[in-house]
Parts: sequence; structure tokens; C-alpha cells
Amino acid sequence: MIEFGSIINGKQVVSGEWIDIYNPYTKKQVGRVASIDTKTLDKVLTDTKNTKMTLTRYERYDILNKIANALEERVDEVSRMITDETGLCLKDTRYEASRVSDVLRFSAMKTLDDDSQVFPCDVSKNGKPRRIYTTRVPLGLISCITPFNHPMNQVVHKIAPAIATNNTVVLKPSEKTPLSAYYFAQLALDCGLPPNMLNVINGADVQATAEMMTIHPEITMVSFTGGSKVGKIIASKAGYKKLVLELGGSSALLVLEDADIDEAVEVTMSGTFKNSAQRCTAIRRILVHESIADTYAAKLATRVKALKYGDPYNADNDMGTVITEESAKEMEARVQNAIDNGAVLLAGHKRDGALYAPTVLDHVQNAHEVVAKETFGPVAPIIRFKTLDEAIEIANDTPYGLSGGVVSNHWPSIQRVITELDTGTVNVNEAPSYRLEWTPFGGVKDSGLGYKEGVIETMKGYTYVKTYSLPWDIA
Repeated sequence: MIEFGSIINGKQVVSGEWIDIYNPYTKKQVGRVASIDTKTLDKVLTDTKNTKMTLTRYERYDILNKIANALEERVDEVSRMITDETGLCLKDTRYEASRVSDVLRFSAMKTLDDDSQVFPCDVSKNGKPRRIYTTRVPLGLISCITPFNHPMNQVVHKIAPAIATNNTVVLKPSEKTPLSAYYFAQLALDCGLPPNMLNVINGADVQATAEMMTIHPEITMVSFTGGSKVGKIIASKAGYKKLVLELGGSSALLVLEDADIDEAVEVTMSGTFKNSAQRCTAIRRILVHESIADTYAAKLATRVKALKYGDPYNADNDMGTVITEESAKEMEARVQNAIDNGAVLLAGHKRDGALYAPTVLDHVQNAHEVVAKETFGPVAPIIRFKTLDEAIEIANDTPYGLSGGVVSNHWPSIQRVITELDTGTVNVNEAPSYRLEWTPFGGVKDSGLGYKEGVIETMKGYTYVKTYSLPWDIA
């Protein structure tokens, strides 16, 4: 069993209650983390804000690469720990460990970039013989709140850019899956991260802790990844702070009339069931032209029935559990509701505790609860359409606007989808979830405020531009 104290000023501190962590598959305790009260959190936030980082670019670059090296030497250990707390299969957690390394190395690489600008001032009759320069300055204290579904990668997407830009961070990971965050923070300290650059806490009173992580006056920015409902609460309470909210999604994959059906099935498989479909960018709605829907649905069902799911510690399995039995029960009920209202079950719809079989539904309507709400699990609902106008209308008929995809080789139709989908990302002949760790990522509507994450955009977001000018006599 893994045990961590709160990580405060470079040390593990044990005080207050313990938060116990259980594996969703075995239901056995796999670890615990210490909690702190709001009085202690108030002091942690203030002390962290008052700590100024002065690491050189090279020092930051070096620390980030050392952490990446250390993680790459511990892939099996990290993978198993993530499986312990999430119930995700080892195939998925090994992939997550690899992604974490990418985030660190991209952040290290961008740390060395010169991010300044130079503007000559003798370009106008109102100008002077001067030059204006810009430099980027760290914001200060970043409050980071992360979800359960990618317990280390989500954390590092917030922390690595903060290290790269000389900011300080107080992190509150999900109480369901906090072990990876504490492990990463301790490893970072062991690799030379200065004390108080990163503090990691959880509170026994989850609501009070989250609220203080939002409203505390010393916080300069709140970076939150999680559900849309909580994101809107944070936005309403944060006040005069910079906000980045990466929220829920209901990604549509549009399979157009000219699509290669086998390719469409492959895209669907890669975009739906990885991570037990617990990804904000997972395909939640599959819009298929009626002329090819029968063939597509049959081929998809055949592929899904062949997926191996079950014991997440079995290295041959393609899928483990979802995060809790309650979550599995909720998606089971939504699927059954769709079947009761006309949807046709083609595969899956079996539950054993937190284990829910990969499921395919055909003849789903966009009003069915299974797609009208964010069903955070391995369900592939097929919605049939007649025209591209209808498909775009269905795809946009959701509060969410995170990502989408289209399978087609007809450029005018592809161009329409890219232009008209109300999403932050559109991928062509690829899953809506596809990206690299440094590319811009984020959504609109209930999926976010339009700000982007990804290493490059996060580093920009964690800094502000300071402008200064100097005399420049070109004579």
C-alpha cells in the first residue's frame, strides 16, 4: 500500500485525517494520502505565493529532463500505480506514463526558446529613435485542480509548464486518484525541484478545500480540469483572477457517405474505448450516413465484441473498469433508457461492479440521455443522418464544444465540417481526441472559455507580457 503525506515546502507532512484510496476492480485499499484543514491550506497558499523562483532557463530545462528520465526508468511502477487507483488496464496506464514524459520534454524544450519580441519605433512620423522590447513574466501562484481520469498526465500538463515559466503551484488532485500526483511531486523534488515551487494537498472537507483553492486572494490564476458544472461554479466565485477551465465534452464523429467504412471503424475504435472511454475528448456520438450505416454498425459491433476487458492487471486486456461502481450503474441505466426508447443494442451492456462491457448502440436519437448528457464510459452510440446539413446540426446540438472529427475524402464536405462545427478541435480521418502534448487544446461553450492548454499555450497562459523601450540611435 502506498502512503503519502501532504507535500508542503519540500517535505511530506502528516496531519489531520487520511483519505483512503481503493481499486475499483478489486475494491481493496491500495493507498492513502494525508489531508489538511483550511487553516493550514490558507498558510500554504500564502507561503507559496511569497516564494519567488529564480531558476535560470537551463536549470528549469535540466530539472524537467531529469524528471522525464526518472519516470522513463520507472514506467512499470508508474503504470501499476495508476492502475491501482483508477482500475484502468495496463495498456492504457503504460501509454499515460509515456505521455507524461512527452509533456516534460516538450516543456523543457520550450523553456530554452527566446519568447521576446522587438519593435522598431522609427516607422511612423510619430515615432522616435527607440526600440520596444517584450519579455514574459511569471504570474505568481497558480492554483491547479485536476480530475481522476488521467491522474498523472493531467497533473503534469499543469505542473511542467509552471516549472518551465518559474511559477509556483499549489495542486489539489482528485480525492479518487491522488497517488500519482504525490508520487510525481516527490520525484520532482528528488530531481532538484526547489521546495515550495510545487505543493500538493487534499482536504478532508473537499468542498471547503476546493473553494479556498478558488477564492483565496493570493492566487493569481486558477487552472481547472473537470466537469462543466463545477467549472461554472469556479468561474462564478473566482473573482479577479485569470481562469483556464478545461471541461466536459460530447465529441461527434461524422462518417460521411463517401467514407471508407473500415477506416471509419478504426477511427471509432481508437477514439472511443481507450482509457475506458473516460476522456473528455472520447467519441460520444457517431453520426453515420444512412446509406452506409448498416454495414458500418455491423463491422463496429464485430470489432467491439472482440475487445478483451476485465481484470486491469491482465496485460492482454484492452479495457479495465470505470472509476466507480456508481458510474458504471449510471451508464448502464442510460443505455437501458435508450434501448427502452428505440435504440438497438448491438454489443455489450453488461455490468459487474465498476466493470462495464464496451457497448454499441444503433438508432440512437440525439435526445436520448445517453448522448444528451456526458456519459463518461465505454458506450458507442450510432446516430443516423440523411444530409450533411442534418449531421452538422446534430453535432452542434449539445451544450459542449470540445472536439469533433470527420471521416471523408470529399474536400468541400470536410471544409464545411471544419468551418461549421462549434468545437475547439476538428480532426479529419482521425479521432477527435488526437493531439500531441504541446499542440493547442481546449473547447468552447460548456467545454471551456476558448482558452487553450497544451504545453505552448499553457506556458503563455502562465505568464504576462512586460513591455519596455530603450533609446536606439540608428545613426
